[in-house]
Amino acid sequence: MSSPVWNFFKVSEKDLKLFVCKTCNMQIPRGGNQPRQFNTTNLIRHLRTRHTTEYGYEYEKQARIPKTPVTQLTINETFRRLEPYSRDSKRWRDITTKLIEFIGLDEQPLSVVENTGFRRLISFLEPRYAPPGRKYPTDVCLPQLYETVYTHIDRLMKDNVTSISFTTDIWTSSACPMSMLSLTAHFIDPNFQRHNLLLHCQEFTGSHTADALAGAFGRMFESWSIPRDKVHAVLRDNARNMEKAMRDAALPSLPCMAHTLQLVVSEGVLSQQSISDMISSGRCIVGHFKHSPLAYSRLHDIQKQLGQTTRKLQQDVPTRWNSSLYMLQSLLEQKHSLSAYAADYELPCSFTSNQWKLIENMTSLLAPFEELTQQISSSSATAADVIPSIKALTRLLEKTADSDHGVKTSKTTLLEAVQRRFADIGSENLFVVATILDPRYKERYFPDHLKPHLRDVLRDVVAALPGHGTQQPISLKACGSKSPQKKKSAASSVQAMFAELVDENEKLRAEESPLTSQINLYLSEPLTPHSGQPLAYWQANKERFPALAEGARAYLCTPCTSVDSERLFSTAAHVMDEKRNRLTSKNAEMLIFKKKNLPFMLEN
Repeated sequence: MSSPVWNFFKVSEKDLKLFVCKTCNMQIPRGGNQPRQFNTTNLIRHLRTRHTTEYGYEYEKQARIPKTPVTQLTINETFRRLEPYSRDSKRWRDITTKLIEFIGLDEQPLSVVENTGFRRLISFLEPRYAPPGRKYPTDVCLPQLYETVYTHIDRLMKDNVTSISFTTDIWTSSACPMSMLSLTAHFIDPNFQRHNLLLHCQEFTGSHTADALAGAFGRMFESWSIPRDKVHAVLRDNARNMEKAMRDAALPSLPCMAHTLQLVVSEGVLSQQSISDMISSGRCIVGHFKHSPLAYSRLHDIQKQLGQTTRKLQQDVPTRWNSSLYMLQSLLEQKHSLSAYAADYELPCSFTSNQWKLIENMTSLLAPFEELTQQISSSSATAADVIPSIKALTRLLEKTADSDHGVKTSKTTLLEAVQRRFADIGSENLFVVATILDPRYKERYFPDHLKPHLRDVLRDVVAALPGHGTQQPISLKACGSKSPQKKKSAASSVQAMFAELVDENEKLRAEESPLTSQINLYLSEPLTPHSGQPLAYWQANKERFPALAEGARAYLCTPCTSVDSERLFSTAAHVMDEKRNRLTSKNAEMLIFKKKNLPFMLEN
């Protein structure tokens, strides 16, 4: 903070070693010949002796700052401040807590605390802190932080959950002989914020039978004290053991939409011999470059000569149909480069002009499936997207396009597979009600003759939700409806009938239940844009449609895929890699649990 003395003096323009008093223009020495010797002592003395008024009322008022006494540290205190922190000190515990958070959030091995580079960094940043060995974070810090995060997640669920959905999957590590079973929870809080939390990623030993899976799920739900009546749905894959396990555990379940699309494409396109041979040839071409740096170098030189961006070809994964699409697209993109390469060098196989055309048409045919897969795999996708997405995909496959040449049979087979695999979605109440409660869709994707029945289904489902009886009904007056007018004396019998018909209609409207009124008003309003956010709509309209808003919290929390569980295993693969292949299953679960859930606690 600058001294208030500068309000009364300025530096001389002729000699920097002098001050000039703004009141009397007297020149006063600054206290030395070098800048480091300059001070304000002479200035304060000048104010005291020559300008008592200014000094007494102005300077002292501005300089009235509490002064802290300066005390010199004793020798013992000085040495004590150089001593390393004891493990009982708050500073040491706080740094260690941040250290274990760093290990969990950045997927670092617990042994990082013993690495030379890490210890040198810590010693430079805080010389008084001595990091513990790996045993202390493993045995003490990790369980303590796990319990802290567990308590936070448990409280978050108990305070906000009225209905909850789950996703689950099984993963086997390639680094060690361990399989893990996951369970992630999805719910919407009263402020219409979506929460996706990891509850379990535990070791699953033995055979993956339906009985073993059902028992594991039962224990998972018991450990979190989750009532079965709050379980809305569990998203799973299409495996028969998983489907039977859900039935045996008395858990409502739905198949993952992304897995079903995988089956549709596999049996509708990839199972055809001509397509399968074409993909196999593409796999050989990509493999040729993957296993030969020299071949890749030559291909890159050709790409530069042709003015193309140097890109690598993509290898496919047989269990992911879209990876085969990416491979074909990368081959098609490098068509001219590959042709030039084949003119000078040997390739294990090549495509004919008809095959190149088939690849082009096949990528066009599968592009909508890839677009749909990306949409339903987003974190905001819900069960409400299933029926509209399949309706749109079916209509697209029914249309004729110029790119159908050579793939008409595949297109027909795809359409049949879609219709067969998704035949039951229209009879699944969860999909139906979720679609209606999404303001982007409502009942517009259903046939007209079913719409009256759909309103009855929505009314019955919402009325059965817990706490519906406490909702305040929306008033017809607030919605702009006019109050019925009194019956006037009719001038003729026909006029009397007019009035009687109007009165009967008003009586029927008056007898409508508050919930029915909410449903009718909600469905009569225009749809929100497809790019809109359904939860933002319900947050803004929960006062107008209180009962329907509770229904939206229950039904829009359900995802349409089990992608969250699959993404979880990417984290598991980083935690259980070749450097940590001896990590116990208990410590692995705590590290994964902390990695996925700790950010939710830090946000608060």
